[in-house]
Amino acid sequence: MAHLDRRQFLQLSAFGGAVFASSLRGARAAGGDDFYFVQLSDTHWGFEGPENPDARGTLPKAIATVNALAEPPDFVIFTGDLTHTTEDGRERRRRLAEFRQIAAGLAVRDVRYIPGEHDAALDQGKAFSEQFGATRYTFDHKGVHFIVLDNVSDPAARLGDEQLAWLAADLQAQTAATPIVVFTHRPLFDLYPQWDWATRDGARAVELLQTRPNVTVFYGHIHQEHHRMTGTVAHHSAKSLMFPLPAPGSQPKRTPLPWDAAQPYRGLGFREVEAQPRAARYVLAELPVTGG
Repeated sequence: MAHLDRRQFLQLSAFGGAVFASSLRGARAAGGDDFYFVQLSDTHWGFEGPENPDARGTLPKAIATVNALAEPPDFVIFTGDLTHTTEDGRERRRRLAEFRQIAAGLAVRDVRYIPGEHDAALDQGKAFSEQFGATRYTFDHKGVHFIVLDNVSDPAARLGDEQLAWLAADLQAQTAATPIVVFTHRPLFDLYPQWDWATRDGARAVELLQTRPNVTVFYGHIHQEHHRMTGTVAHHSAKSLMFPLPAPGSQPKRTPLPWDAAQPYRGLGFREVEAQPRAARYVLAELPVTGG
């Protein structure tokens, strides 16, 4: 009944629409229990500008909204650009530490983090690692194998040969029936390279992932919801918690969309992902920053 209770809560709170994405084909054989997690992305802590006059309030509001969910998620993951870029290494560390302190307010035991290029590209992930540990890692949860990839610490937006070899070895160690979920910051495919919406050697990662039958990728970076299939691999991007960006190639420059005082927080939000391994599907619910 918890599944129904959560859906009733979403309806009562007018949280908005749900997107249904079928993936994890054949995962029924893996036999994992249903669960759900929350993806938050691109918080850009430290940003200041007219694109979000509530820049210091958006993240706390999102955390309060997550904490108000009728049933707590199994885990929460931030998929990069935790902080806004700065060339001052001391300021970068201060922003990362402040972000971590605020994120500690989540009423969820398991909170995970991925760097974005704003966090890691200028020092190859050093400051991020000091606060949050490894920039790439794996974990398992209720029959699903999760892989975190780092395509931001290299300022050239590459995964690199060593990380690709690590990915290949990790995939080889999984059974064919194991559903695979990948978290990364940039898209692994060429969405719009002119705007840095790509990973230069991402095609090699996708090639490796396509050797497995049940793979889903969740990413951030583009500050909007987007869905793409590359062969058998499904890719889903998340909205930002700071400012939305235009659709790929829809305008000359990749500049943030202006703040609309009549519709504050429009285009901002986070995602609830309900994993149903036995039914071989994920249910994606796009939620706004605040339910108020």
